[in-house]
Amino acid sequence: MTEYEKQSISLIGAVGLGTGVMISAGIFALLGQVTELAGVCFPLIFIIGSIVTAISAYSYVKMSQQFPSAGGIGMFLVKAYGKGTITASAALLMAFSMVINQSLVARTFGTYILQLFEGSQADWLVPLLGVGLLVFSFIVNISGNSYIQSFTYVASLLKIIGLTTIALAGIWVADFTFTPVNNDNSTLDIPMENYIAATALTILAFKGFTTITNSGEEITKPKKNIGKAIAISISISIVVYVLLSWAVFTNLSITEIIKAKDYAWPKIQDQHLVIHVWITVIIAIIATISGIIASVFAVSRMLAMLTEMKLIPHKHFKMPFDSSSCCYPYHDNFCRRKVIFKSV
Repeated sequence: MTEYEKQSISLIGAVGLGTGVMISAGIFALLGQVTELAGVCFPLIFIIGSIVTAISAYSYVKMSQQFPSAGGIGMFLVKAYGKGTITASAALLMAFSMVINQSLVARTFGTYILQLFEGSQADWLVPLLGVGLLVFSFIVNISGNSYIQSFTYVASLLKIIGLTTIALAGIWVADFTFTPVNNDNSTLDIPMENYIAATALTILAFKGFTTITNSGEEITKPKKNIGKAIAISISISIVVYVLLSWAVFTNLSITEIIKAKDYAWPKIQDQHLVIHVWITVIIAIIATISGIIASVFAVSRMLAMLTEMKLIPHKHFKMPFDSSSCCYPYHDNFCRRKVIFKSV
């Protein structure tokens, strides 16, 4: 493709991209970390986090309706501060944060893949599997928008159904009550800063709506569908998060949740459910794959827009032609280096 494929992403495709990033590897780690900070209040913290996210997303929706672009926040910064150092620096920080997140998710993918095999595994297998996922996401992304939105939509649908089913099974085992397993007195005296930190962590789980804004120029009827896609994605995510929190809250003690950390909600299956843990691992793998593909798509679009606007060095990207596809290899290579270096 030699330019952005305008009107190539449907509303459903945009929702698939958004939920692809939102309901990703983060939820598997966040439950334990948020519980460690907020104690028995952790299900409520997810609801508060969704409210804060909705307020932030509202400004994105309004900006996207006025300035739909493939750059998302990059374009918003240009409109606010003009083409200059502040805009370029802030946009690059956003891009780098997404790259770092992708490297973490890629390693999470490798970790969960190895859960399917018994016995100890070599340390180098985790980064190798992570690099393999990044290469696969690169291939998917250069295949075209139609393929990307179809893949992320199907993957997102599978993981949403899977996670919701597991959560409802856990709630059913607990007789649909909202009573914790036991009262841990150590969680009663929690300072306010812990609740604030926990809320900040939950906001990370909803950051996928920026993926939708970064696809603004390519979404059908952008002024109408960007806002809809963001609202639908956040709504689906909060329902899934609350159900998972409810299931964990009513089946595991606070001490058990904190101890399990990254495997907090899969731990329910070990104790109460017939479903084998490998089903959970497969869902986690699907979640990480769809999250990486959607995230790579978004950051490559923003990087392409910045190079076209000459806000960052662009000759080595062979600009101005074939902008978005030219940015994929450089972004993908940087991600792979991050995955490998984190294992050293």
